[in-house]
Amino acid sequence: MSGRLCYFQAMRSENSPSGRKRASFIEEARRAQIIESAIDTFAELGYANTSLARVAERAGISKSVISYHFAGKTELTEQIVEQVYSDIAQFVLPRTEKEATSTRALRANIRAVAEYMRGHRTQLLALGEIFNNSRTAEGKRRFGVAYSEPVYEAREALFRSGQQAGEFRREFDPRVMSVAVQSAIDGMFAYWVTYPDHDLEAHADDLADLFEHATRTGHPRGEADR
Repeated sequence: MSGRLCYFQAMRSENSPSGRKRASFIEEARRAQIIESAIDTFAELGYANTSLARVAERAGISKSVISYHFAGKTELTEQIVEQVYSDIAQFVLPRTEKEATSTRALRANIRAVAEYMRGHRTQLLALGEIFNNSRTAEGKRRFGVAYSEPVYEAREALFRSGQQAGEFRREFDPRVMSVAVQSAIDGMFAYWVTYPDHDLEAHADDLADLFEHATRTGHPRGEADR
Protein backbone atom coordinates (compact mmCIF):
# COMPACT_ATOMS: atom_id res chain seq x y z
CA MET A 1 0.00 0.00 0.00
CA SER A 2 3.01 2.36 0.15
CA GLY A 3 2.49 3.43 -3.43
CA ARG A 4 -0.94 4.64 -2.49
CA LEU A 5 0.37 6.82 0.33
CA CYS A 6 2.99 8.36 -1.95
CA TYR A 7 0.20 9.11 -4.40
CA PHE A 8 -1.70 11.14 -1.84
CA GLN A 9 1.43 12.92 -0.72
CA ALA A 10 2.06 13.88 -4.33
CA MET A 11 -1.51 15.17 -4.66
CA ARG A 12 -0.97 17.67 -1.88
CA SER A 13 0.65 21.00 -2.73
CA GLU A 14 1.22 24.43 -1.26
CA ASN A 15 -1.79 25.71 -3.14
CA SER A 16 -5.35 24.43 -3.29
CA PRO A 17 -6.80 23.24 -6.65
CA SER A 18 -8.34 26.67 -7.15
CA GLY A 19 -4.96 28.37 -6.86
CA ARG A 20 -5.49 29.92 -3.43
CA LYS A 21 -2.55 30.14 -1.04
CA ARG A 22 -2.36 27.76 1.89
CA ALA A 23 -5.22 28.56 4.24
CA SER A 24 -4.83 29.79 7.78
CA PHE A 25 -5.70 27.61 10.76
CA ILE A 26 -9.17 29.17 10.99
CA GLU A 27 -9.76 28.72 7.27
CA GLU A 28 -8.61 25.11 7.45
CA ALA A 29 -11.04 24.50 10.31
CA ARG A 30 -13.88 26.00 8.27
CA ARG A 31 -12.95 23.90 5.23
CA ALA A 32 -12.89 20.78 7.40
CA GLN A 33 -16.36 21.63 8.73
CA ILE A 34 -17.69 22.07 5.20
CA ILE A 35 -16.16 18.80 4.01
CA GLU A 36 -17.62 16.93 6.98
CA SER A 37 -21.07 18.39 6.33
CA ALA A 38 -20.77 17.58 2.63
CA ILE A 39 -19.84 13.97 3.40
CA ASP A 40 -22.92 13.61 5.62
CA THR A 41 -25.12 15.20 2.94
CA PHE A 42 -23.84 13.02 0.10
CA ALA A 43 -24.26 9.90 2.23
CA GLU A 44 -27.82 10.79 3.29
CA LEU A 45 -29.29 12.48 0.19
CA GLY A 46 -27.20 11.08 -2.65
CA TYR A 47 -25.13 12.90 -5.25
CA ALA A 48 -27.97 14.37 -7.31
CA ASN A 49 -29.74 15.87 -4.29
CA THR A 50 -26.61 17.34 -2.74
CA SER A 51 -26.04 21.01 -3.54
CA LEU A 52 -23.89 23.69 -1.97
CA ALA A 53 -27.07 25.13 -0.48
CA ARG A 54 -27.90 21.79 1.18
CA VAL A 55 -24.37 21.48 2.53
CA ALA A 56 -24.50 25.03 3.86
CA GLU A 57 -27.82 24.32 5.57
CA ARG A 58 -26.38 21.26 7.30
CA ALA A 59 -23.24 23.13 8.33
CA GLY A 60 -25.25 26.07 9.65
CA ILE A 61 -23.52 28.59 7.43
CA SER A 62 -24.39 30.60 4.35
CA LYS A 63 -23.76 29.30 0.85
CA SER A 64 -21.41 32.22 0.23
CA VAL A 65 -19.08 30.87 2.92
CA ILE A 66 -18.76 27.60 0.99
CA SER A 67 -18.21 29.51 -2.24
CA TYR A 68 -15.36 31.40 -0.58
CA HIS A 69 -13.55 28.16 0.27
CA PHE A 70 -14.52 26.01 -2.73
CA ALA A 71 -14.97 27.00 -6.37
CA GLY A 72 -18.01 24.74 -6.65
CA LYS A 73 -19.39 21.25 -6.18
CA THR A 74 -16.65 19.70 -8.31
CA GLU A 75 -13.81 21.06 -6.20
CA LEU A 76 -15.64 20.07 -3.03
CA THR A 77 -16.05 16.48 -4.23
CA GLU A 78 -12.38 16.34 -5.24
CA GLN A 79 -11.38 17.37 -1.73
CA ILE A 80 -13.67 14.74 -0.23
CA VAL A 81 -12.18 12.00 -2.40
CA GLU A 82 -8.63 13.07 -1.55
CA GLN A 83 -9.37 13.22 2.17
CA VAL A 84 -11.14 9.87 2.39
CA TYR A 85 -8.52 8.08 0.33
CA SER A 86 -5.78 9.63 2.41
CA ASP A 87 -7.55 8.58 5.63
CA ILE A 88 -7.89 5.01 4.36
CA ALA A 89 -4.20 4.87 3.46
CA GLN A 90 -3.11 6.23 6.83
CA PHE A 91 -5.34 3.72 8.62
CA VAL A 92 -4.44 0.65 6.54
CA LEU A 93 -0.73 1.24 5.93
CA PRO A 94 0.59 0.76 9.49
CA ARG A 95 -1.48 -2.39 9.93
CA THR A 96 -0.16 -3.85 6.69
CA GLU A 97 3.49 -2.83 6.67
CA LYS A 98 4.24 -4.16 10.16
CA GLU A 99 3.76 -7.75 8.93
CA ALA A 100 6.93 -9.71 8.19
CA THR A 101 5.59 -11.78 5.27
CA SER A 102 3.53 -11.03 2.20
CA THR A 103 0.95 -13.63 3.22
CA ARG A 104 0.39 -11.98 6.58
CA ALA A 105 0.44 -8.54 4.97
CA LEU A 106 -2.31 -9.55 2.55
CA ARG A 107 -4.50 -10.78 5.38
CA ALA A 108 -3.79 -7.72 7.49
CA ASN A 109 -4.59 -5.48 4.55
CA ILE A 110 -8.02 -7.00 3.97
CA ARG A 111 -8.87 -7.03 7.66
CA ALA A 112 -7.70 -3.43 8.11
CA VAL A 113 -9.93 -2.24 5.28
CA ALA A 114 -12.89 -4.00 6.91
CA GLU A 115 -12.01 -2.36 10.23
CA TYR A 116 -11.95 1.02 8.54
CA MET A 117 -15.33 0.31 6.96
CA ARG A 118 -16.83 -0.46 10.35
CA GLY A 119 -15.91 2.95 11.71
CA HIS A 120 -16.36 5.06 8.57
CA ARG A 121 -19.57 3.96 6.91
CA THR A 122 -20.72 7.50 6.13
CA GLN A 123 -17.45 8.48 4.48
CA LEU A 124 -17.51 5.44 2.22
CA LEU A 125 -21.16 5.92 1.30
CA ALA A 126 -20.36 9.49 0.27
CA LEU A 127 -17.35 8.28 -1.68
CA GLY A 128 -19.51 5.77 -3.53
CA GLU A 129 -22.05 8.45 -4.45
CA ILE A 130 -19.30 10.64 -5.85
CA PHE A 131 -17.56 7.83 -7.72
CA ASN A 132 -20.75 6.57 -9.33
CA ASN A 133 -22.27 9.92 -10.27
CA SER A 134 -19.66 12.65 -10.67
CA ARG A 135 -19.14 13.33 -14.39
CA THR A 136 -16.91 15.49 -16.54
CA ALA A 137 -18.30 17.97 -19.06
CA GLU A 138 -17.97 15.19 -21.65
CA GLY A 139 -20.17 12.86 -19.58
CA LYS A 140 -17.37 10.54 -18.46
CA ARG A 141 -16.97 9.45 -14.87
CA ARG A 142 -14.65 11.87 -13.11
CA PHE A 143 -13.33 9.12 -10.85
CA GLY A 144 -13.23 6.01 -13.01
CA VAL A 145 -11.26 2.79 -12.72
CA ALA A 146 -8.03 4.55 -13.61
CA TYR A 147 -8.32 6.66 -10.45
CA SER A 148 -7.73 3.49 -8.41
CA GLU A 149 -4.48 2.74 -10.23
CA PRO A 150 -2.31 3.46 -7.15
CA VAL A 151 -4.36 0.93 -5.18
CA TYR A 152 -3.91 -1.72 -7.88
CA GLU A 153 -0.20 -0.98 -8.14
CA ALA A 154 0.31 -1.30 -4.39
CA ARG A 155 -1.38 -4.68 -4.08
CA GLU A 156 0.29 -5.84 -7.27
CA ALA A 157 3.64 -5.03 -5.64
CA LEU A 158 2.61 -7.05 -2.59
CA PHE A 159 1.80 -10.07 -4.75
CA ARG A 160 5.06 -9.74 -6.71
CA SER A 161 7.00 -9.56 -3.48
CA GLY A 162 5.31 -12.74 -2.28
CA GLN A 163 6.12 -14.48 -5.55
CA GLN A 164 9.77 -13.48 -5.33
CA ALA A 165 9.95 -14.71 -1.76
CA GLY A 166 8.41 -18.05 -2.73
CA GLU A 167 5.30 -17.51 -0.61
CA PHE A 168 3.00 -17.13 -3.61
CA ARG A 169 2.94 -19.27 -6.71
CA ARG A 170 4.29 -17.63 -9.87
CA GLU A 171 1.55 -18.83 -12.22
CA PHE A 172 -0.94 -16.05 -11.53
CA ASP A 173 -0.87 -12.48 -12.83
CA PRO A 174 -0.35 -10.10 -9.86
CA ARG A 175 -2.39 -7.37 -11.55
CA VAL A 176 -5.37 -9.67 -12.10
CA MET A 177 -5.20 -10.79 -8.48
CA SER A 178 -4.92 -7.20 -7.30
CA VAL A 179 -8.04 -6.16 -9.22
CA ALA A 180 -9.86 -9.23 -7.90
CA VAL A 181 -9.03 -8.35 -4.29
CA GLN A 182 -10.30 -4.80 -4.68
CA SER A 183 -13.49 -5.98 -6.37
CA ALA A 184 -14.09 -8.42 -3.52
CA ILE A 185 -13.54 -5.66 -0.96
CA ASP A 186 -15.95 -3.35 -2.77
CA GLY A 187 -18.51 -6.16 -2.80
CA MET A 188 -18.00 -6.77 0.90
CA PHE A 189 -18.81 -3.15 1.70
CA ALA A 190 -21.86 -3.08 -0.58
CA TYR A 191 -23.24 -6.23 1.04
CA TRP A 192 -22.63 -4.96 4.57
CA VAL A 193 -24.33 -1.63 3.82
CA THR A 194 -27.39 -3.53 2.57
CA TYR A 195 -27.32 -5.97 5.49
CA PRO A 196 -25.90 -4.08 8.51
CA ASP A 197 -26.13 -7.15 10.76
CA HIS A 198 -23.79 -9.05 8.47
CA ASP A 199 -20.53 -10.07 10.21
CA LEU A 200 -18.08 -7.78 8.42
CA GLU A 201 -15.01 -9.08 10.22
CA ALA A 202 -15.84 -12.72 9.46
CA HIS A 203 -16.43 -11.76 5.84
CA ALA A 204 -12.95 -10.19 5.73
CA ASP A 205 -11.39 -13.30 7.25
CA ASP A 206 -13.08 -15.50 4.66
CA LEU A 207 -11.82 -13.25 1.87
CA ALA A 208 -8.31 -13.44 3.28
CA ASP A 209 -8.57 -17.25 3.41
CA LEU A 210 -9.86 -17.31 -0.16
CA PHE A 211 -7.01 -15.25 -1.60
CA GLU A 212 -4.40 -16.97 0.51
CA HIS A 213 -5.48 -20.35 -0.84
CA ALA A 214 -5.65 -18.99 -4.38
CA THR A 215 -2.13 -17.55 -4.30
CA ARG A 216 -0.07 -19.78 -2.05
CA THR A 217 2.70 -21.99 -3.41
CA GLY A 218 1.52 -25.49 -4.20
CA HIS A 219 -2.00 -24.46 -5.19
CA PRO A 220 -3.03 -26.92 -7.94
CA ARG A 221 -3.79 -25.45 -11.33
CA GLY A 222 -4.00 -27.36 -14.53
CA GLU A 223 -5.63 -26.98 -17.90
CA ALA A 224 -8.83 -28.51 -16.51
CA ASP A 225 -9.09 -25.57 -14.12
CA ARG A 226 -9.52 -23.08 -16.94
